[in-house]
Amino acid sequence: MTSLLFLALANRATLDIRDFGAKPDARTLNTVAIQAALDKAASHGGGTVNVPSGTFLTGSIRLRSGVELHLDQGATLLGSSHRSDYQRGNWFSLILANGLHNIAITGTGTIDGNGHLLSQDVLRMVDTGEVKIPNKGWRPSELDRPQILEIQNCANVRIEGVTVSHSCCWVQTYRKCDHLAIQRMKVDSKTYWNNDGIDLVDCQHVVVSDCDVDAADDGICLKSEDPKSDCSDIVVERCRIRSSASAVKFGTASYGGFRHIRVRDISIRDTYRSAVALESVDGGTLSDVSVENIKAINTGNAFFIRLGHRYLNANPGKVQNVVLKGFDVQVPLGQPDKGYAFPGPPFLEPHNTCPAMIVGHRDSPITGIRLENIHIRFCGAGDKSVAYRTPQQVPERPKDYPDFTMFGEVPAWALYLRHVKGIQIRNFTATLDAPDYRPAFLADDVNNLTTKLVKVSGASSDGNWRFSEKP
Repeated sequence: MTSLLFLALANRATLDIRDFGAKPDARTLNTVAIQAALDKAASHGGGTVNVPSGTFLTGSIRLRSGVELHLDQGATLLGSSHRSDYQRGNWFSLILANGLHNIAITGTGTIDGNGHLLSQDVLRMVDTGEVKIPNKGWRPSELDRPQILEIQNCANVRIEGVTVSHSCCWVQTYRKCDHLAIQRMKVDSKTYWNNDGIDLVDCQHVVVSDCDVDAADDGICLKSEDPKSDCSDIVVERCRIRSSASAVKFGTASYGGFRHIRVRDISIRDTYRSAVALESVDGGTLSDVSVENIKAINTGNAFFIRLGHRYLNANPGKVQNVVLKGFDVQVPLGQPDKGYAFPGPPFLEPHNTCPAMIVGHRDSPITGIRLENIHIRFCGAGDKSVAYRTPQQVPERPKDYPDFTMFGEVPAWALYLRHVKGIQIRNFTATLDAPDYRPAFLADDVNNLTTKLVKVSGASSDGNWRFSEKP
C-alpha cells in the first residue's frame, strides 16, 4: 500500500527545520520554525521535512498533505510543558492532521510528549480554576490533557519506525482515516492516566504491524464513535504489548461497530485486564473477527467477549462470527501489572481469579463463536471465603462499563459462557495450579454448544462442566 503512494514524495525536496530557525537545545520553542518548514514543503507540492539529531522543543504543529515528517536517529521532538502551547482538534495534541492525504511520519527518532511536566501544568491550571475536574472526579478530563498524535479524516497515512513516548493523555488517535499503515513503531507511555498506546476510531483499511507497545492503559484499542461508521478491514499483526489495562481491545465506544478484522501473532505480558477484549455495548455490530496466535503471560484474563446495552434508546447490537484460535495464556495469582506508576483501579467486588468469559445480553445472545487450540494455565486457589456465587446469583449488569471483573465472582474457573447461541470448542486445555472450589466450565443459557478434545489438567476442582438454563 505504501510504496507507490509515497514514491513521489521520495523524489521531492527535503527541507531541514534548522534552515527555518529551529534550534536543538531543548529550550527554544521551535513551533513557528517547524510549522514554516511543513508549510513550505506543502507550497511546493509536497516533500520531506527533516528533523536532524538533537532535541527540538515544540508546541502543536499541523501536518500538510503530501508532506513526510522524518526524524533522524537521535532526533527528538519534545512537547512543550505548557498547555497554552497546544492547539486543539478533537482534543489538544502535539501533532495534528485533519482532512489531509498522503502524509507520513517516519524515521528512527522520538516524539516525546513531555507528559510528566505537562501534567503538572494541567494540575496547576486546575488549582487556578482554568481547568475543572469533571463530575468531582480525581483527575483532569481527557479534553484538557494533550495527546501526542491526532490524525482524523485523512487518507493514505503512513507512520513508520518512530518512537512515541510520555504522553499526558492518549498517545495517538486516528479517527475516520482510510488506508492507514502503522509499522515498526515503539510506544513507551506510562507517564499519566489514559495512556492508550494506539487508538483506531472508525477507520478503514488499516495495517498495524511489528509494533512494540508499553502503555499505562489499553495497548491497541479499536473504537467506534459514529453509528453510521465502523472500524473495518483492519489487520493487527506481529506486535508486542504490555498494558495496565487490556492489551488488544475493541470498544468500549461501539456505536457503529467492528467488521472484517484480523488480529494475529501477538505477544502480551503484564496485562492488568484482558489479553483480548471484544466488546460491543453501544448498539454496534462486532462481526467477522478472528484473533489468532496469541501468547500471553502474566495477564488478568485470557479473553473477554461481551455484548451489553448501555443505552436503552438503541438496540443492544450484535456480536457474531468470532474466531479465537491458537491462544497460549498464563493467568497468575495477584496483580499482573505490578510496577506501573498508574495501575488499574481496585476491583469493585472481591472475587477469585476470573475465567475466560463470553457473555451476551439476555435478549440478544452472542452467536457464531469458535474457540480452537486454546491453552490457558490458571493459578487456581479459588476459595469460598473470598467470594461465592451460584449461577443464578451472577448479576446481568447490561448498562455497566464492560470489563471482565464487572460481574464479580462467577461460578467457573476456566471458561464462563452466558447468553450464547452457537459455539464450537475444539482442542481447549485448561490447567489448574491449585485446587478450586468451582467447576472448570459453566454454560448458562447456552444453545448449540459443541465440544471436541476439551481437557482439564492439574489440581482438582468441582467437576468440569455445569449447565444452567435461561430463567
